[in-house]
Amino acid sequence: MQTEHVVHVADAREAVAELGDDAVDLVVTSPPYPMVEMWDESFTAQDPAIGEALAANEGDRAFELMHDLLDEVWAELPRVVSEGGIVVVNVGPATRTLDRFRQYPNHEAISRRLRDHGFQSLPGVLWRKPTNSAAKFMGSGMRPPNAYVTLEHEHLLVFRNGGLRQPDPERRDAAAYFWEERNEWFSDLWEFTGERQALSGAAADARDRSGAFPLDLPLRLVRMFSVYGDTVLDPFWGTGTTSLAALVAGRPSVGIERDPDLVRAFDARVADAPELSADLVRERLDRHREFVAERRADGKTLQYDAEHYDFPVVTKQERRIRLYEATTVTREDAAAERRRYVAEHDPI
Repeated sequence: MQTEHVVHVADAREAVAELGDDAVDLVVTSPPYPMVEMWDESFTAQDPAIGEALAANEGDRAFELMHDLLDEVWAELPRVVSEGGIVVVNVGPATRTLDRFRQYPNHEAISRRLRDHGFQSLPGVLWRKPTNSAAKFMGSGMRPPNAYVTLEHEHLLVFRNGGLRQPDPERRDAAAYFWEERNEWFSDLWEFTGERQALSGAAADARDRSGAFPLDLPLRLVRMFSVYGDTVLDPFWGTGTTSLAALVAGRPSVGIERDPDLVRAFDARVADAPELSADLVRERLDRHREFVAERRADGKTLQYDAEHYDFPVVTKQERRIRLYEATTVTREDAAAERRRYVAEHDPI
């Protein structure tokens, strides 16, 4: 099996508009968070009125103007995402003191705008991010009434474009998840303790300039909401974590990123992808074998046998599960405005 991973060095608003109809089946992205100071310069460069609003301490106006910019991307998604395709947006609320301290509910603003574009809002997830314990003391510390709740969770907003998708049954069967994974993954509360793959050199520098999330997060979403052959899009690509997740999971991907330095740094992550992919596959298989051993120790039987592996499974839908590892990744195109990687995948 072969997958292609294309990264466009471009403004997301322009690049998404140039994608074809029904070009992608899943979107997993984490846009710049409005009203988070590290993104002020970027937002203002695209719309000087945002900088004027911030300078005038007009937080609500700046908030809406920032979301207006993001909305130019959201507005293209009903056309670009296939019928029944899923869009997942990772975003957190922001706290800021301009005229006074307040919270800016980014999750609410994005949900409203995507629903306005015709997407159906589906049950989402709160995921808990690592938080410095000192950050818990916001406001007046130990004395009421002017302390503030610490923001330790972010939102994974989930939307569907139109009706249910029904991909080819063989692809659905091969991309199935294990029964115990289904029980864990489809909870509405997740916790990730950090980045699975350590970054170094240029990749580490790039991470400091982006809103990268831990690899396990997009990887889980790719496994939950796509099948082999589906194309995954991240219009706010950053350090390329969504593309890396798609690559190691055997799905093609498209990324869009304005900063060419971030795109160039992706080469360091791709170099480790085959080893990472093999580790992730074996980890899933080992975890299932441990689950089987625990069930048997408790006197419980598993009724069905997996067709490609030496273990039983709980349900009929798991019998044809087939996991793939990325054996090689080749960079075939490195133009200034576009990079292209091709990965070969073997069943394991």
